[in-house]
Amino acid sequence: MSEFVYLASQSPRRRQLLEQLGVRYELLLPDAHEDTEGIEAVLPGEAPVRYVRRVTGLKLDAAVQRLRLRGLPPAPVLCSDTTVALRRVIYGKPQDERDAVRMLRELSGTTHRVLTAVAVQNGRRRHESISDSRVSFASLSARQVRDYVASGEPMGKAGAYAIQGRAGAFVTAIRGSYPGIMGLPLYETAQLLRACGMAV
Repeated sequence: MSEFVYLASQSPRRRQLLEQLGVRYELLLPDAHEDTEGIEAVLPGEAPVRYVRRVTGLKLDAAVQRLRLRGLPPAPVLCSDTTVALRRVIYGKPQDERDAVRMLRELSGTTHRVLTAVAVQNGRRRHESISDSRVSFASLSARQVRDYVASGEPMGKAGAYAIQGRAGAFVTAIRGSYPGIMGLPLYETAQLLRACGMAV
């Protein structure tokens, strides 16, 4: 039975959520030469669920290889990816402030999906799950969007917002997993870790 898990994520929110579960982890971050952005490119016509599962699988493949190359002690490796989708349109991380403004304007006054895929590999066995939540936004004024983007919070966030931050004030309703919307669904993650023999 493993006493810890490797977390292959640079997200501080995912670290906090694992700590909330009481799970010990070691970070397994990419080397400088790894093309982490390229992994997240959307394929033409790709459906949101297929996209987030595929990207998570690729991230996990890269992390497992990293573990082998570094000669680290064996332990389960956990990866996760979150995307925002409005119908079949995928909203990843904004490229710049202008892109963040565009995304927020398009999400304003809508109910959109937040999809978070989680995958854990332990030896040769891989376990996967997905969290599918709905988030409803109020209609946002141009000033609200501009001020929020100016705060810098949207950068590096799928859909250009962080629900646990200032954007929480835009949300009129949630259906699904709040931690899943943050980036790591706790129920699904606990199930996967238990499947690997961890006490969660």
